[in-house]
Amino acid sequence: MRLYGEGKLIRIFLGEMDRKDNEQLYKTMVLKAKEFKLAGATVSRGAMGFGPDSTFSNSRSVKLSDDLPMIIEIVDTEANIRKFIPIVEQILDDAGCGGMITIENAEVIRYLRGKNA
Repeated sequence: MRLYGEGKLIRIFLGEMDRKDNEQLYKTMVLKAKEFKLAGATVSRGAMGFGPDSTFSNSRSVKLSDDLPMIIEIVDTEANIRKFIPIVEQILDDAGCGGMITIENAEVIRYLRGKNA
């Protein structure tokens, strides 16, 4: 796959404990992105955050929350990202959980497979 120049970055914010059918939603979404042959996906765990219900999550204090924020980032062409958004929304709806989806412009400078891959 060739990806260079103007693209879009989608960020999906959800909680580590968000699940559907006993599977973590961030894993479900990454596998779905792979199925859709998107360029790639990265999941990051937030050290601290809060959402619309103002529940505070902090990796230092399990008493506050053990549901840390998770961020999924995917960069691809605008057309591919736009096609993927309804899938993300359906996954969130089916799981009955909240979340946030954002899109930003992304200029792709390099997207190559390594020699040792």
